[in-house]
Amino acid sequence: MSTRNKNISEGVDWTIIWLYAILVSIGILCIFMVEYRTDTNWLQTFLGGKTNYSKQLIFAGVCTIIATFILLTDSKLFTALANLLYAFGILLMLATFVLGKNINGSKSWIPLGGGFNLQPAELCKIFTALALAKFLSRQETDFSKLRSQLIAGVIAISPAILSILQHELGLALVYSAFLVAMYREGLPAQILIFGSSFATLVIATLVLDANVLAISLTAIAGILIFILRKQVKKSRRLLTLIIGVWLFCVATQRFGVPYIFNNVLECYQSTRIYSMVGREYDCSKNKKAERKVGEKAARKPDDYNVRQSKIAIGSGGLTGRGFLKGTQTRGKYVPEQHTDFIFTSLGEAFGFAGCIAFLLTYLFLLFRIVKIAERQRSTFSRVYAYSVASIIFFHIAVNVSMTIGLFPIVGIPLPLISYGGSSLLTFTVLIFILLRLDADRQMVLR
Repeated sequence: MSTRNKNISEGVDWTIIWLYAILVSIGILCIFMVEYRTDTNWLQTFLGGKTNYSKQLIFAGVCTIIATFILLTDSKLFTALANLLYAFGILLMLATFVLGKNINGSKSWIPLGGGFNLQPAELCKIFTALALAKFLSRQETDFSKLRSQLIAGVIAISPAILSILQHELGLALVYSAFLVAMYREGLPAQILIFGSSFATLVIATLVLDANVLAISLTAIAGILIFILRKQVKKSRRLLTLIIGVWLFCVATQRFGVPYIFNNVLECYQSTRIYSMVGREYDCSKNKKAERKVGEKAARKPDDYNVRQSKIAIGSGGLTGRGFLKGTQTRGKYVPEQHTDFIFTSLGEAFGFAGCIAFLLTYLFLLFRIVKIAERQRSTFSRVYAYSVASIIFFHIAVNVSMTIGLFPIVGIPLPLISYGGSSLLTFTVLIFILLRLDADRQMVLR
């Protein structure tokens, strides 16, 4: 038994653990900067368990115990229970429709008592990563075939659909990060090209006039046919393909995108996306914004959050205002300061230099995880490692871009920094399962 414990200790990547501890500590410090008041005893408030930073400290303690338990667990357990945990996660997300608590317009939380709530959509990212790794590591899975690609897609997209139904668009978008892991295992590049092209078409639909875009698409199709006229004469299929793609693009920008923004998305979601490209959205077109009998009129959303966030980050300058000296963050001018907009407290207190140092810490963590992924001897561990890296990267990119106005506000926490037990627990479990798998890479070959 002592030999095994020694091997476990030697096999663990302590660089990742130190980076994890540094980021969690920075997170508690940021929440403290936001909520601290000079007329209170900071030590008593930390130990009282009533403030958000004291609760986050408790969450960190619980996560430390869970992380230790994971490191002492046999890694074979994760492969054995992967599918069962995924099914449990889906059932837990379905349970929110019955037991869920409505918080900020999202019914995705299950109350646990004592002021604590569980968000199954967060935990399901762990279960999805394990289930996807389990499926792709099966000997009978041929990922070059369309059937296997569709099954992997269903594994990743099912929790995303449930998240959308729970009005958690941000968490739903996170599940697209699994494309990176699938691409590493052989997903055709054409799918990624199609996805990025479709995103470009959607953005062009929002920015350009509908008639101008339609004419532009028609002109592009005409020029393409002219350039490939010799090939078109030899193969009518090529002409059919070009015309088919043109019809799809025109139909998407004329009917598909407007339908999604006016019938699927909430008014505030459409407004935030339009504001990102410098346009205003007319909420009178949104079917979900129509007033019902006896229902109060919804407040028209605006870009107040982003404007205040930019002011807070910009006021930090090059080196920042200093610890506990921020006027915007401590003055509660930025909404959701301790969760989605926690990055603004760093920007104001430590400035551009502090933000760069902070993001480099994240970058070092991501590079380390990718290095761990590439040294794995099993498909399961490699797929899982790339899933962890892509999830963390997606959260960082979207959250930081959101705070500086480069991405619409979708409610995605900053990994290990934003306040929240569900979020901290999710990233803790994600990272420490990876460390357990990596520690056993020489002993376990799947």
